[in-house]
Amino acid sequence: MQTPSAFDPQDFLNTVPHKPGVYRMLGKNEEILYVGKAKDLKNRVASYFRSKVANARIHAMVQQIQRVEVTITRTEAEALLLESNLIKQHSPHYNIRLKDGKGYPYIYISKHEYPRIQFYRGSRKEPGQYFGPYPSSGAVSQTLYLMKRLFKARQCEDSYFANRSRPCLEYQIKRCSAPCVGLIAQDEYADSIRHAVQFLQGHTQTAIDELVVKMEQSAAALNFEKAAEQRDLIESLRHISQQQYVTGTSGNVDVVAIATEAGLASVQVFTIRHGHNLGNRNFFPELPDDEIKTDEILASFLAQYYLNHEVPGEVLVSELPAEQAVLEDMLTLKQERKVVIRQPQRGERTKWVEMATRNAEQSLHMQLASKAGMRQRLFALQAALGLATPPARMECFDISHTMGEATVASCVVFGMEGPVKAEYRRYNIKGIQAGDDYAAMHQALTRRFRRGTEQEGKLPDILFIDGGSGQVAQALKVLESLAISKLTVVGVAKGEGRKPGLETLIIENNTQRLNLPEHSPALHLVQQIRDEAHRFAITGHRARRQKARTQSALEEIVGLGAKRRQLLLKQFGGLRAIERASVEELTKVPSISLALAQKIYDKFNGDR
Repeated sequence: MQTPSAFDPQDFLNTVPHKPGVYRMLGKNEEILYVGKAKDLKNRVASYFRSKVANARIHAMVQQIQRVEVTITRTEAEALLLESNLIKQHSPHYNIRLKDGKGYPYIYISKHEYPRIQFYRGSRKEPGQYFGPYPSSGAVSQTLYLMKRLFKARQCEDSYFANRSRPCLEYQIKRCSAPCVGLIAQDEYADSIRHAVQFLQGHTQTAIDELVVKMEQSAAALNFEKAAEQRDLIESLRHISQQQYVTGTSGNVDVVAIATEAGLASVQVFTIRHGHNLGNRNFFPELPDDEIKTDEILASFLAQYYLNHEVPGEVLVSELPAEQAVLEDMLTLKQERKVVIRQPQRGERTKWVEMATRNAEQSLHMQLASKAGMRQRLFALQAALGLATPPARMECFDISHTMGEATVASCVVFGMEGPVKAEYRRYNIKGIQAGDDYAAMHQALTRRFRRGTEQEGKLPDILFIDGGSGQVAQALKVLESLAISKLTVVGVAKGEGRKPGLETLIIENNTQRLNLPEHSPALHLVQQIRDEAHRFAITGHRARRQKARTQSALEEIVGLGAKRRQLLLKQFGGLRAIERASVEELTKVPSISLALAQKIYDKFNGDR
């Protein structure tokens, strides 16, 4: 066996051609250390043995090389495909690795007198209809649950179906229409399957239009129970369609976004088929070190991900991957049709990428917020604020209202392991001038800490206030009036343009101001606590505002007459569904223009 010193790079390089291909770095016991591809093998491999290498990772790898193998290919795209297969097969230590061994699952509707709807993965040989692919088995399970609830189609095995003499539990809980024992006519069951197919194909509006007509017919025939069922189904379809629908697309698209922080990478993949978002899945690629650029991580991820997944005609990305053209050629070669990778700059597609990016960032923050990550951030916060020990209890207050209406203050609590939701509190603010945030904060803090002192309740180590110097001053007044000391008060003032990462921490009464770096774990913890307080406040405010309003909100919208209100309520099945609808969903209703739809949307979503 050769030793590292016995390997002569120059002798080896004399045998390497100037052609595209794949190279494998082998170490002790023939372990594959690294697999790479190159447009020019000789130049690429030679770069590893220069006096100056790119970084410490490459230097450490080169010291272990005992042998190098090369495979020549016809094109660089073929080399990339081979490289991805080898990385998946051998999982070299110095490569970015993706753990993902399964293909996409589908939903299958059998070709049967009473068709069955089921989960399916594998070759599509059986006669029937296949819908998907879906990004994960969880996405299929969720959709199948919806299908049972909405259309009551059977999901049992054919052998079980053929031997039933009475309805099963699924019928009892209204998740199946019991075609096995003839409790539903075949033509009515066929209608349910047709509506299910329309839903899976993205033609939900067609199904809704049919159901609206049937609902009116049932009502005219005085079959009010059936009309109520159809109304509920319309409302459910509207709600689900609003959650899944992605406007302005045709064909199949994947949306891939990446977020990196603290040596971790989070990649989010959204699967869009026939205008519907079939779901998303998150990945955490294994990185050999934190010096790798995000475009390189994304390129490696895409190459490995699409080895076992269907490649759509278009892949939208949050940033362009390294060697984009080669990657496109590789995917085109694999799929045998043109594949385009692009980073959208305008229009609806940018919204999809933004959605995927937000999810990637959220998943990354959740990963960092694990127990180990939480302790790391607590220690960072302790150092940033100069505390003697890590904070064991932190509380944050925020105020929410709409033009002074239905003001609500929130108090969220975080401990050593994250949110303590059982101790969250909301305070309905009364008796102050509308819109006076200072008075609202003073009232909420007084109620919280007066109760705490009277009942010897828990006091936080840090009190965060969502706001600037004025709000911090109110907190200090309340604590002083209640003789509470040894409690650190920190205001979280928004930065320019409310951009995350630019927050200023106001310590006590302007005695100190901190601007922590964007990558600071302490800042990430403060942002998480502040955002949770804001979410909790807005949720309470919306509930209080809705309860306070006795007049129909639709009647307050200028330009929305009685006939249009009636049409909206019919199409959506009720006011609650209208409140949840997007602008795009509202414009589908006849006579509702884009401008009017925007007014309706703003009426229910115009919170501070």
